Amino acid sequence: MSVSRLTLRHPSGTTPVIAGDGALEEFVQEVGGWVADRRVFVVTTPKVWNLHGEGLEPLLVTAAGNTRLEVPEGEAAKSVASAQRLWGQMLTAGGKRDSRVIAFGGGSVGDLAGFVSGCFLRGVSFLQIPTTLLAQVDASIGGKTGINLPEAKNSVGLFFQPWATVADTRFLSTLPVEELRSGLLEVVKVGVVLDADLFEQLEVGLAGLLAGDAERLAPIVARAAQAKIDVVEKDPHENDLRRMLNFGHTLGHALEAQMDYRSLRHGEAVGYGMLFALRLAGRRGMHLDDVDRIRHLILRFDLPELPSVNPADLLDLMDRDKKAREDGLTWILPTRVGSGQPTSEIEKEEILHELNAFLTAPLVDK
Repeated sequence: MSVSRLTLRHPSGTTPVIAGDGALEEFVQEVGGWVADRRVFVVTTPKVWNLHGEGLEPLLVTAAGNTRLEVPEGEAAKSVASAQRLWGQMLTAGGKRDSRVIAFGGGSVGDLAGFVSGCFLRGVSFLQIPTTLLAQVDASIGGKTGINLPEAKNSVGLFFQPWATVADTRFLSTLPVEELRSGLLEVVKVGVVLDADLFEQLEVGLAGLLAGDAERLAPIVARAAQAKIDVVEKDPHENDLRRMLNFGHTLGHALEAQMDYRSLRHGEAVGYGMLFALRLAGRRGMHLDDVDRIRHLILRFDLPELPSVNPADLLDLMDRDKKAREDGLTWILPTRVGSGQPTSEIEKEEILHELNAFLTAPLVDK
């Protein structure tokens, strides 16, 4: 086993992050104590439960009882209706302030379960057990929870830290290569703006990582998790530094919403968002060698082709994104491999002009 024990310190306490090959087995005793004599609600999807449900059994033996709450796959789970249904099921099943919630699935499951936990009876403790690479390196760490409205993704939510996050890379062996690609693109994001050594590891080892090997993925997941922990500890509520993690997300979220969360996976949308941000960075003096190096790595992921999208509609969606502020959009632009900076000084006219040009050939344009 290759397991790293990390710690996220935040205003409400500390959250252990256990990451690697065999992380769940490593942490089973602590979880057993946490659920002892408590009613446990496991929020998951039918697919995840069928694949990995048996792996949760050792965690639940000390619980007073457990109830499985199934939700749809993907972004469809993150709705007001889903949250309301879960709250009702928890009340009906006897949920109390000291009950426990386990989020067992991908990022959408974690976002929904965390939001439901944070609001239910004004807050019940929950555990993140992410089963996708995207969730292990990003969504399960840092306490951001939320659901979607038709108008914008993650537009209703709260910061609510999990009791712990257990990111076991053994779960990743069942993921299709498209899901691994999506998660690794989030790791690219971290490498571009925060960690040049992590970026280089991706350049060298991408083929093996896309094969889904738990042992190879373990150090990458742990390094990406530590990079996010370092940022979150300095900025737990996304007031300043944590915005660096939004590299690629300004356009990426708009693309997801424009396509009703169906045509592109999250990481793929972020991939296109990073390519567009690189275009803006190049216009502002980023060295072309670094631009080309980052572009080359992103293009190795063979992003699916973008369907036809309207630039003006994308700009409107970006204006409604939860990260937008009264003084306009903040773009995270890389300055070199391993470093980036925010800027709020790009006029809408320039964005619209650049979008029109970018969307004509997003995978070949420089």
